[in-house]
Amino acid sequence: MAGWTNEREWPMDLDVEGLLEEGWRPTPFRQFILKIHSRCNLACDYCYMYEMADQGWRLQPRYMAPETIDRIARRIAEHAHTHGLAEIDLILHGGEPLLAGPDLIRHAVTAVRSAAGAGVTVNTHVQTNGVLLDPEFLRLFDELDIRVGVSLDGDERGHDLHRRHADGRGSHTEVRAGLRRLTAYRRLFGGLLSTIDLRNDPVATYEALLDFEPPAIDFLLPHGNWDEPPPGLLPHDPATPYGDWLVAVFDRWYGVPVRETRVRLFGEIIRLLLGADSRTESVGLSPVAMAVVETDGSIEQVDTLKSAYEGAAATGLHVTRDAFDAVLLLPSTAARQIGGRALSARCGSCEIRRICGGGLYAHRYRSGSGFANPSVYCDDLIRLITHIRTVVARDLGDRLNGRGAR
Repeated sequence: MAGWTNEREWPMDLDVEGLLEEGWRPTPFRQFILKIHSRCNLACDYCYMYEMADQGWRLQPRYMAPETIDRIARRIAEHAHTHGLAEIDLILHGGEPLLAGPDLIRHAVTAVRSAAGAGVTVNTHVQTNGVLLDPEFLRLFDELDIRVGVSLDGDERGHDLHRRHADGRGSHTEVRAGLRRLTAYRRLFGGLLSTIDLRNDPVATYEALLDFEPPAIDFLLPHGNWDEPPPGLLPHDPATPYGDWLVAVFDRWYGVPVRETRVRLFGEIIRLLLGADSRTESVGLSPVAMAVVETDGSIEQVDTLKSAYEGAAATGLHVTRDAFDAVLLLPSTAARQIGGRALSARCGSCEIRRICGGGLYAHRYRSGSGFANPSVYCDDLIRLITHIRTVVARDLGDRLNGRGAR
């Protein structure tokens, strides 16, 4: 597979200078994802970090060194002050970030907040598999006001299909215990992240997640692309198994008289249908404004690109010598910020292009043409979006005509 220096695949030949001459300006980064620990205590078989195309994690140090964190903190502060940002997000990620331990997590959060200064609010989040969520971590998160997102794929059977220890043991029991502890700190609970498996009943999966009363649920499509299609999906087959799965969840979520939780994908599609901009990279055409820093201090694009090919997320830049502004001017970054101009010809002529936005960028990859393709989930996204549009339009029509407000 081609690496990040391959100029034959789009967008590596994107003319950034030409875009600047035309008046385009990059959107500064507002989310900074720190890979504070590069290893994991689970062996999930669908993991894009460890089980897919890019195996660069093997070359990363296990822990992010304190001096690397200090350098990152200064770079983040530099970027925020240069662009006059009053608020940024700091996301601690991995691997499994809790493997870094409480002391290193404390150092990372306090270093970034101290460097940013009183004029910049640093909203901090951690995304964890939940196995290590114990009272010590929860006290730390409470003290430092860190929101916690937990990965959970449904009930015990559905979750343990993939999210297992290296010896094959399921992790659901441990994750459930961690979540029960977290719910004692309700204000810290950011939500659940759940990867779809077509073998799991969609409504039963959703209701299993509701058991923990999450403030939000984020359903993720399994990572795949045109070269390596996701499980159960045959490119160019008219069947829409993932769209159908999500439609079933949507109807269950939308059809109740009182909202039980937010489902980010559904909420963002509704926002887009009503004319607002997207706030997520999975749908819509809003500029992607996140940067990732690996354990060794190298700066990368969003890490889901590692599912495409070896080096797909790499930039060749490093916090010891490069500012985040340098990342903004790379073709690979600009392509994520120019909206409809980055869409393939097929997407550009689609009636729902502003809503779909071409789908998640990593899912568009095909060797030879790079990311200049529709999502491998194209038909599934059309199925979901058109269904939501029909349901919401009918509901709005009923309300405007005075019939049966729910």
